Amino acid sequence: MMHWGKFFCFVMLGALFLTGSSFDSWGAAAKPSQATETCLACHRAVTPGIVSDWENSYHSTSTPTAALEKAKRERRMSAAQVPVELSGHVVGCAECHTANPDAHPDTFDHNGFKVHAVVTPADCAVCHPTEVDEYSHNIMAQAYGNLNHNPVYHDLVEMSIGTQKFSDGELSVDPPNIDTESDACNYCHGTVVEFQGLEERSTGMGTMSLPKYSGWPNQGVGRINPDGTKGSCAACHTRHHFSIEMARKPYTCGECHKGPDVPAYKVYMVSKHGNIFNSHWKDWDFKAVPWVAGEDFTAPTCASCHASLVTSPTGEVISERTHQFNDRSAWRIFGLPYAHAHPKDADTSKIKNADGLPLPTALDGTPASDYLIDEKEQTKRRATMKRVCRACHSEGWIDGHFERFENTVQVMNEKTLTSTGILLDAYNSGAAKGLADSDSLFNEALEKKWVETWLFYANSTRFSSAMAGADYGVFANGRWYMNKTIAEMADWLEMLKKIHEDED
Repeated sequence: MMHWGKFFCFVMLGALFLTGSSFDSWGAAAKPSQATETCLACHRAVTPGIVSDWENSYHSTSTPTAALEKAKRERRMSAAQVPVELSGHVVGCAECHTANPDAHPDTFDHNGFKVHAVVTPADCAVCHPTEVDEYSHNIMAQAYGNLNHNPVYHDLVEMSIGTQKFSDGELSVDPPNIDTESDACNYCHGTVVEFQGLEERSTGMGTMSLPKYSGWPNQGVGRINPDGTKGSCAACHTRHHFSIEMARKPYTCGECHKGPDVPAYKVYMVSKHGNIFNSHWKDWDFKAVPWVAGEDFTAPTCASCHASLVTSPTGEVISERTHQFNDRSAWRIFGLPYAHAHPKDADTSKIKNADGLPLPTALDGTPASDYLIDEKEQTKRRATMKRVCRACHSEGWIDGHFERFENTVQVMNEKTLTSTGILLDAYNSGAAKGLADSDSLFNEALEKKWVETWLFYANSTRFSSAMAGADYGVFANGRWYMNKTIAEMADWLEMLKKIHEDED
């Protein structure tokens, strides 16, 4: 027969679980602050989806005080302490949306509170300072400027998503407007979000003065926020759930890394690792901290290779948690004509190559070495990544894999050099116009074919080799299409030369 005291405790625990309550380390129910309760009173009716996300989040069930009392390896926050007024209750609406009010130009009076709508990395840094600092050194944090402050790459944007016009036998391109940019490249790279002032809006709670923004909505990785900070934590830890589980699954990375220019997600899904993930992910624990290889998961995801704190079943640290996602990668393998060592500075718009262009390599493949990490740092990063592989693979397997990958880097750079040579021949013969003629690098058909050789096919092949993605390195945007397009470029060059000679 069940003891009545035990039965009563069981019922109470079940009731608390069903109502979303939790216990902090002292055994008392962890509750929202009074300010957050005030927010919830209205927003349960106005934005029930947001409230539901938050109620199912870790933030809603744990206090910073309880988090700090966990063993360091088990913590999800990096702050050694937090302000007293935040420590005794769960992290709710008010704790994020009223933080640092003087630093936010979009702070406005809302039902007795100083509120800002756009939560930024500076707000998250109250509890997660290490993660925010690491992310600031990450190329993703500079994604907006790296694209839009680099005239070469902004020209590629305009030629890719601008509106083509045909008049009097001539083709021209009108630059994309800001909404097109926000809906295309800047969806992932990030927009500039600027506070435009308050406007009267009709809501379910009556007419209210609410903020108006340009560049909004957006949660791109390099978003420029109204307070001047860069990035959006919600790009990976989608608001308002802010789930570590979501950030560890490949679907999240696949939102932007899908291709054909960055086919990481597609390559992963057809790899042996992707096969194991698709077969067994329901048996994995994506919430465990630290993440134990062989117990919590049995094949790597993007996060286990590039970000997560991973340990062995005996507690040995395989890789430390990091939000500087390139510090385990020796090579930068996508987005540029040639694979090259990673830039030293995340702001790649500062780079000047031998041609005087803001690119990490010259058109002949010569690296802008002064701006790139050296061989010693590459060796260090390669070793860090190999430690992750070693959790499941032997040294011979790992060394063989990396030898193949390094060979692919070299071979695809050679193929890109071939396609570039054809383009330069076209410029030198007058069959095409380029930068020397004060013209775009990307507006002529031959130039667009050149872009496809490295932006699609070389990238795809390198990803296939790095992640064991089989056909993506051969026929699915791989070596076949690289060779086919180079052959087409050579034929087009011959044709263009004849046309140019006839015109002369």
